[in-house]
Amino acid sequence: MLAIIGGTGFYDLDGLRLDERIAGATPFGEPSGEILRGSLHGQPLLFLARHGSGHRLLPHEVNYRANIFALKRAGATQLLGFSAVGSLALDTPPGALAMPGQYVDWTRGQRERTFFGRGVAAHVSTARPVSAPLVEAVCAAGRRAGLPVQRGLTYACVEGPRLGTQAESHLLRQLGCHLVGMTNVPEVFLAREAQMAYATVGLVTDYDCWLDDPAQHVSVGAIFERYRQTLADARRLLDALLQEPLPEPEPESRQALAQALLTPDTALSPEQRSWLEVLRR
Repeated sequence: MLAIIGGTGFYDLDGLRLDERIAGATPFGEPSGEILRGSLHGQPLLFLARHGSGHRLLPHEVNYRANIFALKRAGATQLLGFSAVGSLALDTPPGALAMPGQYVDWTRGQRERTFFGRGVAAHVSTARPVSAPLVEAVCAAGRRAGLPVQRGLTYACVEGPRLGTQAESHLLRQLGCHLVGMTNVPEVFLAREAQMAYATVGLVTDYDCWLDDPAQHVSVGAIFERYRQTLADARRLLDALLQEPLPEPEPESRQALAQALLTPDTALSPEQRSWLEVLRR
């Protein structure tokens, strides 16, 4: 089943035929809000607003572990996120739809970034953190809808909540990054630990602040104005995606824990076995 995580401004799913609202804590705390289970264009779906109702959670306040665990527990095997991003490349202009293929973690270690530890040891490969079949399906939907989608980009995730300095923007460009945002890490890596195929559609709002022209520098006002315009395209893209059969998740995602776990089941507590069983599904 496909799960959608809505970012800034994406707090509901228009046209969703709602079957159930799923609430409740996880072993990793409370998720951002209720999960909506239903269908759209005949496709079963789960939906969660990343920042909660009314955008009450800053990026570093989101409980990413609880969000991913709750979606996996509800039946998700694939996850498509939508996020506001800044562009670090001239050929990825404001208004573009852009899908990362790689990630650079430039956060500062304040976020809980793994399900493992505290007696459960695992090392999951994230060499290719994004689901190629899911990316191709989204790009194909874009072609059908007349919405170009850039792909194969590198996303730098920064801590926030402040917007970056010009020096930081230039540094991320030197690292080979094309996009900058605050929310995809640790989300992308937790999805891999939960054996879910993952991809993100970035809604480009600005050129961050690396250009010399101050009029091009990112501001909250510019972010929300541009995002409102691009969000309509993102919803059209999702509609086009759901009108065709979704691809099967690749084994690399769905079997990520097969060779990653080091701790034998006999060494686990009943509580650890219980939440680990959800991730293994």
